[in-house]
Amino acid sequence: MSLYLFQLLNGVGLGMIYFLMGVGLTIIFGMMNFVNFAHGVFYALGAFICYQVVQITGSYWIGLILTPILIGAVAFALEKILITKLYRVDHAVQILITIGLMLIIREGILIIWGTVPKPVATPSILQGVIFLGDFVYPKYRLFIIAISAGIGFGVWYLLERTKFGITIRAGSENPKMVSLLGVDTDRLFAFTFVFGVALAGIAGALLSPIRGADAFSGDEALGIAFVVVVIGGMGSFTGALLGGLIVGLVQSFTAILWPEGTKVMIYSVMALIILLRPNGLFGKA
Repeated sequence: MSLYLFQLLNGVGLGMIYFLMGVGLTIIFGMMNFVNFAHGVFYALGAFICYQVVQITGSYWIGLILTPILIGAVAFALEKILITKLYRVDHAVQILITIGLMLIIREGILIIWGTVPKPVATPSILQGVIFLGDFVYPKYRLFIIAISAGIGFGVWYLLERTKFGITIRAGSENPKMVSLLGVDTDRLFAFTFVFGVALAGIAGALLSPIRGADAFSGDEALGIAFVVVVIGGMGSFTGALLGGLIVGLVQSFTAILWPEGTKVMIYSVMALIILLRPNGLFGKA
């Protein structure tokens, strides 16, 4: 029984990380109709930035705070230089160029930090385990669940309870109408792209004490993020949350029942949902 409870919490923790990766991708697509295949590499870059800040300052907390800021700065520069020119081109062109961008950033990571994954130390206050009767669970994994839930609530509040969030949601429904109402869509698009990418970066920073910083982790992160978005539905915050939890729980429980079939089960669940609901659980046609 303890094993299944352990895996349940692991699944929720992973699901919340996957939610952070997926919600950034779905916000970008829903708002700008932009397919970003470089999204996963920002997850990897976030882990390496966190690692580097920890190496310089000796504090994981500073790394966790600075990572989304620095990732956001990189995303802002890229948006102004390159991404803004891709919003009105065909999706095939967007995919090809963002794949190229992904390869460039990955090579930059390999040049700066090398090919060997870098370990990120868990902060001392979160080391060890918590005892709940006979049940034992790592403190840091509980922290991931709590902080991801807090960030998720902040994203929900921004999108659902603020004027800016209303503008973003309106823009995802009808960008031309929002522009006609006098909204600076260029600034809105830039913020949306930076915000979505920063969420991927902080997901990488949060998971780095568990999985380390790996230049090639972005490939898996991109695949997971797209599965989350496809399951939940493009442009849906609720869908990204539910999709992330579904993927996390499927991966966690499959790991103890059929370790070799983890990826098979994730994509099988995605295929099943596509068959039943082609637009995802909360997606629109």
